[in-house]
Amino acid sequence: MFRAHRVAVIATPPVSMFNIAIPEMLFSKVEVDGAPGYETVICTMDPGPVRTTGGLDVHVPLGLEAVGTADTVVVAGAGSREEPDPRILTALRRAADEGKRLASICTGSFTLAEAGLLEGRAATTYWTYTGELGDRFPAVELQKDVLFVQDGPVLTSSGYAAGIDMCLHIIRTDYGAAVANTVARLALVAPVRPGGQTQFTDTPLPAERGVSLACTRAWVMQHLDEPLTLTDLARNAGVSVRTLSRRFHAETGRSPLQWLLHQRTERARELLETTALPMDQVARASGLGTADSLRQHIQRRLGLTPSAYRASFSRLPTAATAN
Repeated sequence: MFRAHRVAVIATPPVSMFNIAIPEMLFSKVEVDGAPGYETVICTMDPGPVRTTGGLDVHVPLGLEAVGTADTVVVAGAGSREEPDPRILTALRRAADEGKRLASICTGSFTLAEAGLLEGRAATTYWTYTGELGDRFPAVELQKDVLFVQDGPVLTSSGYAAGIDMCLHIIRTDYGAAVANTVARLALVAPVRPGGQTQFTDTPLPAERGVSLACTRAWVMQHLDEPLTLTDLARNAGVSVRTLSRRFHAETGRSPLQWLLHQRTERARELLETTALPMDQVARASGLGTADSLRQHIQRRLGLTPSAYRASFSRLPTAATAN
């Protein structure tokens, strides 16, 4: 019998209201055969009013006992990075011992580090605090300029909106790319982005008309099955190839062709999960060309052949096994 995945979000005062809202906002949009895919609750050390970074209080009715019944525990970022309440550290260590998945948003990584759960693990935090995290916890394998990092059962994200990317990654891990992309559309946020994408750019976009390539990226998503070139993208954006490449990297952290390959691979994953199309048709529909090219990209990205990925993640009652 299907059981919703249980998520407990720990709010440590003064907590960011945005950070505690992200998991519920995204996880609540997941449905599996008409039933909720997640049960998300917010808990804290002492149930009742919890101070936020905006100076308001939010009422949190649950205590840390909620961590004991959760499958995933998320530590929301707080305005303070000092030593957290020992009760939270104890709850997190117990959760780790029980094999629960642990995650943090923004400066929540400091709490995981204080609990000793990031030692020897790759981790990140909001970019303005990476130096402090590295100085205070030198055993952490700090990733300074990424959106989020997963190292085994522990995930850490950088600031604010990167928590959205991490939660979408969790949804994709639990329920597949098609479900994660559906949630992204419902929440009106960008599709699943890779964790290694940069947090920020040192070069601000110019203020002239047409700086955003969002419309061109949307156009590309409607034409993934076509043999697109840099010239095609630049023509759609009304800029030179050189300007396209510069702006694309500034906005996405990737070159246009790297971004295009990522989107095509994501489309292939979605088709493998939701259709019984033969592999050559999946390859053509996603713009990867041939079944051999599909196999190469999926195996390099996921460590699985397309047929093995379909067998593991298909949402169909019976999945095709063509390879």
